[in-house]
Amino acid sequence: MAAEAASGTDRRVARVSAALYRRRWARVALLLTPPLAWFLVFYLASLAILLVTAFWRVNAFTANVERVWSLDNFRELITNATYRDIIIRTVSMAAGVTIVDAVIAFPFAYYIARVASPRTRTWMFVMVLLPLWASYLARVYAWLLIFTQDGILNWTLEKLGLGSLSLAYTNRAVFIVFCYIWLPFMIIPVYAALERIPESFIEASSDLGGRAWRTLRSVVLPLALPGIAAGSIFTFSLTLGDFVNPLLIGGAGSSMIGKVVEENVGVAGNVPFAAAFAVVPILIMAAYLLLAKKLGAFEAL
Repeated sequence: MAAEAASGTDRRVARVSAALYRRRWARVALLLTPPLAWFLVFYLASLAILLVTAFWRVNAFTANVERVWSLDNFRELITNATYRDIIIRTVSMAAGVTIVDAVIAFPFAYYIARVASPRTRTWMFVMVLLPLWASYLARVYAWLLIFTQDGILNWTLEKLGLGSLSLAYTNRAVFIVFCYIWLPFMIIPVYAALERIPESFIEASSDLGGRAWRTLRSVVLPLALPGIAAGSIFTFSLTLGDFVNPLLIGGAGSSMIGKVVEENVGVAGNVPFAAAFAVVPILIMAAYLLLAKKLGAFEAL
C-alpha cells in the first residue's frame, strides 16, 4: 500500500513538472507570485495609505485624526519658510554627500578594478565591506564619541598644538558621518562599472596618442558614469530619508526631512502632516530616478 501511494505521488509530481515544462508562463507566474504579492501588499499598499493619510488632518482640540479631505498639510509645507528651509537643507546635504562620495570612491574603485593584484583586491574589498558588518547605530555612536569635546579628535589636535574643534551636534558632523556611512554603497557600483571596461579601449586610446588624463576624461569616465549614477541612487536616497544620524549627531540644531517626520509621528502625534512631509522625498526620488535612468544607472545595478 505504501509503495502504491508513493508511486501515485511520483506520477502526480511528474505530471505537474511536465505541465510546468511545457508552459513557460506558468513557471514564471509560480516564481514571481510570492514576491509580487509581498510587493503589492506591503509596499505599494503602504504607499497608497501614506498618500491618503496626507490629505487628512488633526483636530486642534481633541488631537484626533479626522478623515476629512484637505490640502492644509501640503499648503503648510509650501507656505511655511521653516519647512522649505528643511527641504532645501536635506536635498543639499544629500547632493553634497553624493558628490563627495563619488570623488572619494572613484580613485579607490579604479585602483581595485584596474591596478590592484587579486590578493590586494580581496583585502581592499574586505576593508570596504567590513564597516557594513557592524550595526548602523554602533557606527553613528562611534563618530559621536570622536566628535565630542573630549573625544579622540580634539585630543589628537591638542597634542599636535592645533587647538580643538566644536563639531559635535552640528550639520558639519552630520555631513561627515553621512559621507562615511554611505561610501561603500558608492564604491561597489563604481568598481563594477570600471571592471567592465575592456582593456582594449584603454590600449586603443594610448595607441591614438591619448595621455593618461585624456584617456581618463574621454574613455574611462564616460563608461564609468552609469556606475557613478547607480551609486548616487543609494547615497542620495539614503541621506534623504535618514533621521538617526541627524538626531544623534546633529542634535536639536540639525533638522532634516526624516527627523521632522519622526518627530511628528512620535512626539507631536500629527501623522497626517508627517505623511505629507514624507511624500516630499518620494517625489524628489522619482525625479532623481528618471535622471539616473537617462544616465544608464539601472544597467549598472
